[in-house]
Amino acid sequence: MKEVKVTPQRAVVAAVQLPTVSDVELEASLDELRELAKTLGFEVVATFTQKRANFDSAAYLGAGKREQMRHFVQGDADQSGDAPQQAPVAAERTGKGPKRRIARHGAVAAREAAKPLAGTDTRQADFVLVDHEISPSQARNLENEIGCEVMDRTMVILEIFHRHARSNAARAQVEIARLRYLAPRLREAAKLAGPQGRQRSGVGGRGAGEGAGEAERAKIRDRIAELKQEIIALDLERQTQRARRQESQGLARVALIGYTNAGKSTLMRALTGSEVLVANKLFATLDTTVRALVPEGVPRVLVSDTVGFIKNLPHDLVASFKSTLEEAAEASLLLHVIDASDPGLERQIEVTEKVIEEIESGKVPRLLVFNKIDQVGGAKAQAERAKALSAQFPKCIVMSALDKDDIARLHKEIRAFFDRRLVEAELFLPWSAQQLRGDLFAYCEVLEERADADGAFFRVRGEREAIEGLRERIGQAQEIR
Repeated sequence: MKEVKVTPQRAVVAAVQLPTVSDVELEASLDELRELAKTLGFEVVATFTQKRANFDSAAYLGAGKREQMRHFVQGDADQSGDAPQQAPVAAERTGKGPKRRIARHGAVAAREAAKPLAGTDTRQADFVLVDHEISPSQARNLENEIGCEVMDRTMVILEIFHRHARSNAARAQVEIARLRYLAPRLREAAKLAGPQGRQRSGVGGRGAGEGAGEAERAKIRDRIAELKQEIIALDLERQTQRARRQESQGLARVALIGYTNAGKSTLMRALTGSEVLVANKLFATLDTTVRALVPEGVPRVLVSDTVGFIKNLPHDLVASFKSTLEEAAEASLLLHVIDASDPGLERQIEVTEKVIEEIESGKVPRLLVFNKIDQVGGAKAQAERAKALSAQFPKCIVMSALDKDDIARLHKEIRAFFDRRLVEAELFLPWSAQQLRGDLFAYCEVLEERADADGAFFRVRGEREAIEGLRERIGQAQEIR
């Protein structure tokens, strides 16, 4: 059977650089958008930027840059690779390109632009990815002029979340965000439809003057309300599961947080021995995974891997995923994982700290973990980087999740944190309550044991909450007897 080769869809990246944005900040943001495109399976073939005092209210980019992009996308300009940041467009305007010109903001123009110029489709790109959230009218006008589909940064992120969501909760949360994003775009489509978008009233029809767009918006509102009820039910189920864990295992819990693609899932696998998804893509993890730290000790430590953060994450997604991030809010220790090889790691830290405050976890103890030090360069470069990070962030850990010695060092730090929280106590277990002996050894470290005619005395060390819980259960067992 002949193998079918799948060609990835091609995309160009576009951005406006405002006076308040530095070249370094712009390039970091564009790099991130290109990585997002890669996660979607796009091949980025060019990058267009334009310095402006403000965004063009009609189509985000200025007229000259839009024309340059149209020529490139339609394949009628002599360009290759990434377009220059300030590529001249004068030659194209004076007639060296094809004489056909695209009228602004017209639906006919969009169809004409999409047609092959010489009998075959010579387009060099299928999508334009805009490094900003743009209005529905700006997206429509840009599509009409350039002749291919436009996706802004918000839509790109929503599409990634939609593809990667696995659990019912994540899928419901993503669908709500997508529907809220779609609603204003339906209003824009209704404007284009004009009076023809109105439907006749009458028996069996819509209400007087109700348009197709209004009916669609009503369906969206109903669907969002339905999804919210589903999320409430799922949240109650998760709360019950967390309560059971707290009741049986105490409060020794660690949450991995940080920027997307910082290596949290790789670290999770190394610390817990679990088979969680590991991929070199943004937002590879959208669902919280909880596993026990191995090798296990006393107290038993639960580690949770959470969704990664990103700059300019759509507000609806931050709100929707707060329930997913509750594992971080209820943790005893946060491991803030940072990509040590990223030159813009300060930006990663800033974004993560902002989200931590939003989910009200600012007071939870944190340990900075600079991961991926093995990707910095040679041994000398790695040592210099580690030294600089340790000087800038005292008490941090610089490591590689692929290095067993580094994992052992981090494991020791986690254990040391919880050991400082342990208290010693004496528990008396009567012979009539020996069924609790297994729990006592499971949740406490037994330092000494002695027995008499009535039962056994144990000097133990463990979490205060776990010891008090055992003491209460022993008392209840005695009352039943």
